[in-house]
Amino acid sequence: MAATVDEYEGLPPSAGPLTHMAAGALAGISEHVVMYPLDSLKTRMQVLSAPANAVQALRRALSADKARQLWRGVWSVILGAGPAHAVILAATIAADALMNPFDVVKQRLQIGAAGPGASGAPAVLRTFRRIYAAEGLSAFYVSYPTTLAISIPYNAVQFSVYEQVKQWLNPTDAYSPATHIISGGVAGAAAAALTTPLDVAKTVLQTRGASQDPQVRAVRGMADAIGLIWRRDGLRGFSRGLAPRVLTAIPSTAICWMSYEFFKVAIHTA
Repeated sequence: MAATVDEYEGLPPSAGPLTHMAAGALAGISEHVVMYPLDSLKTRMQVLSAPANAVQALRRALSADKARQLWRGVWSVILGAGPAHAVILAATIAADALMNPFDVVKQRLQIGAAGPGASGAPAVLRTFRRIYAAEGLSAFYVSYPTTLAISIPYNAVQFSVYEQVKQWLNPTDAYSPATHIISGGVAGAAAAALTTPLDVAKTVLQTRGASQDPQVRAVRGMADAIGLIWRRDGLRGFSRGLAPRVLTAIPSTAICWMSYEFFKVAIHTA
């Protein structure tokens, strides 16, 4: 039987927090895994020694590692995104604190810092141990203030743009999947574009331990990263990875919300 509007938009009172958390976790994993190759390309572009042009970055990635290697580090997302999305409704700060170490490992794997052929969950665990042994616990959280600085405006822009576009497209507020998809895509693109400069700084911080550049390795926080990007590339340096980040955000927002609504109904009715 087709789901009613009430079934899609919300769950009955008998559906507890665990149902919402499970749906959020599965939606988060779906979103990140599907769009992972574009995220890998974005990370490679944001490393200061890499080409800022998306076509050049993709050619380098494919020639060096072959297409399947764009999936390096995906297990770090699977292991971290599920719990992070499960608690994201409770507190963005807690979700970011949980996800940040996994994000550091993911980016190290994306740039090939774990060595050739490293993949799967074992590579994630080995990279965790390697980073901890060489750089200590602080390596997993040096980018945490920057992550929070991204999350707050990202969520604010995403939700406000989503509601505004939804109102324009569907003033009667009737159930309309097309409206949810279009509004979510526009909102995700706007939020991603606005926060890309800080995302470049976050990537510098999270990959500094794998860099051979002494100036990058000397970066100690968000202000240092921003200053280094400005000195190296000027204003254009803050747009590194903009195209793949926006292209990732558009479908991933739609995937996340569609997955969330599907899984919360599926879990409750199972």
